[in-house]
Amino acid sequence: MAHRTPLFAAHQAAGARMVPFGGWDMPVNYGSQIEEHHAVRRAVGVFDVSHMRAVDISGPRATDFLRYLLANDVARLPTPGEAPDNAPGKALYSCMLNEQGGVIDDLILYKRGTDSYRLVLNAATTDSDLDWIQTQAAPFAPVITRRDDLAMLAVQGPEARATAIPLLPAGLRATLEQLKPFSACEQDELFVARTGYTGEDGFEIILPNDQVADLWQHLLDAGARPCGLGARDTLRLEAGMNLSGQDMGPEVSPLVSGLGWTIAWEPPERDFIGRAALERQRKEPLAQRFVGILLLERGVLRHGQPVIFNDQVAGELTSGGFSPTLERSIGLARVAAAVTDDCQVEIRGRRLAARLVKPPFVRHGEIKIPL
Repeated sequence: MAHRTPLFAAHQAAGARMVPFGGWDMPVNYGSQIEEHHAVRRAVGVFDVSHMRAVDISGPRATDFLRYLLANDVARLPTPGEAPDNAPGKALYSCMLNEQGGVIDDLILYKRGTDSYRLVLNAATTDSDLDWIQTQAAPFAPVITRRDDLAMLAVQGPEARATAIPLLPAGLRATLEQLKPFSACEQDELFVARTGYTGEDGFEIILPNDQVADLWQHLLDAGARPCGLGARDTLRLEAGMNLSGQDMGPEVSPLVSGLGWTIAWEPPERDFIGRAALERQRKEPLAQRFVGILLLERGVLRHGQPVIFNDQVAGELTSGGFSPTLERSIGLARVAAAVTDDCQVEIRGRRLAARLVKPPFVRHGEIKIPL
């Protein structure tokens, strides 16, 4: 039997259509994926993302370990409470690479204190990610704690903060009102981060399993619409965010997955897993690049469809789908560096006109590409 989050019964009660996803039974929608998508763009939606896994890492050499494990540099993060503004914890988005420079996974890391961190891993890759982390950790001897006792909600949309803050502990509200994007604060076992995967404002809230049902219901009572994996995927695609296993993977470099900006090259003496391979790639002109695709004709873009340029296959869709905000078909693709703006996508034997664009397609409710 697949894993179930603590909200499984609540999803059923809300009329969710449940599907298998990464070894879990998860809601794909609660009746209308399109309405859930628009709720997040225009108001507020709440996602159960308790299938994702928090992992705490601490110890005297935890910082050294994470500077070796991740392509981004955790040394950039201030310790919570440090001057100048008594800031709460900061978040860092990073790839975790193999020695060939391929992307094992992407993750968000939060600094909770001196040599104390929290990672949030993707659901489908949690076990393999943890195996990799444990394998690399031995020389640094950190304490690695998988937090199966914690659930996670994502409250997203322009009204997300106004909806969620009154429902969270009074002692945190003033901090949450001032919390900057990609920052986090916590009280007891409640951990709140101003992050998300939808291109909208909002919080990701980590809390004990036995408390999540109450918060879920309070959010619904306050007007948040329950949203499933279907809307989560169209929102993240419009936001131009990568999907693990499609837009990136262990065989593909972050340099051709639109993730080059997550690599901290400085200081040059920091040795992280995959650095040597990426340094070699940097010295050569990249054969491919990661782009957005806007379909100019009727049709639906899907993962794996060929991109055609000058009558030749010049790349492949890594993600694709219908954009409810644009009411057009959009996608992400890896294409040959020589491909310019106008191209075609082959769909069921037909070559349809398309145009390269720079993601994101939508951010904070605004369309960011020319139509």
